[in-house]
Amino acid sequence: MLPAERHSRIGEALRASRVVSTEELARELKVSVETIRRDLVLLERQGRLARVHGGATVASGRSSGEEAPFTERTGTAAEAKRHIGRAAAALVRPGQTIVIDVGTTAVDVARALPLDFTGTVATCSLLVAAELSERPGVEVLVSGGRLRSGDLALSNSLAQAFFADLNPDVAFLGSGGVDAVAGLTDYYLDEIAVRRTIHGNAARSFVLADSSKFGRIARHRVAGIEEFAGLVTETEPPPSIRDAVTRGGGVVVLP
Repeated sequence: MLPAERHSRIGEALRASRVVSTEELARELKVSVETIRRDLVLLERQGRLARVHGGATVASGRSSGEEAPFTERTGTAAEAKRHIGRAAAALVRPGQTIVIDVGTTAVDVARALPLDFTGTVATCSLLVAAELSERPGVEVLVSGGRLRSGDLALSNSLAQAFFADLNPDVAFLGSGGVDAVAGLTDYYLDEIAVRRTIHGNAARSFVLADSSKFGRIARHRVAGIEEFAGLVTETEPPPSIRDAVTRGGGVVVLP
């Protein structure tokens, strides 16, 4: 069993009972107790649980409803995000109108666009706009709205109205968490509304998520994962998430 699948199963067990035993997890997942202990250490560092004597429990505070600071996220899974950025950029064709959402992975998508790409990029991220500002063949469109520090993300009714009048060929959407049942979730209510508008108008929309997002549920739901054209990630997702993606005709896009 791949680590990402184990981590997703551990998350599912926690959501079911809120407290899990190391030994029970080892038996259920058919791995050693030491492997489970290493998994729990990693998941605790990612804010996805809290270790207790003999097992783990649901984490309190930031991990359940608050996103990590931008500076912390920038240094997390950096190589995975670069791979995701390149895989997403490979889906883009010359002359298209694309939307690149907010988030650290979204910036890597902008960075990975071929230097000779010609087309239109619409965004609600000032970081994405700055990344593409010197590209001579790219027309950059930036929404208005309230500015959130860190990610320099724009949202509210102004941003919604901007994207309501746009019909992109492809949209790349950031994620706070990806779960087979909860779907795509994130942290900021105004940004959720903007993301739903983008998704509703795009011919195809893809979720950007590194493997640390698998099984994580942020406090606001965007849409079911089966509603998207695909999931762009750096490693094979757990079977439950892959099944949810493909159930609606979507694809898992790997580097």
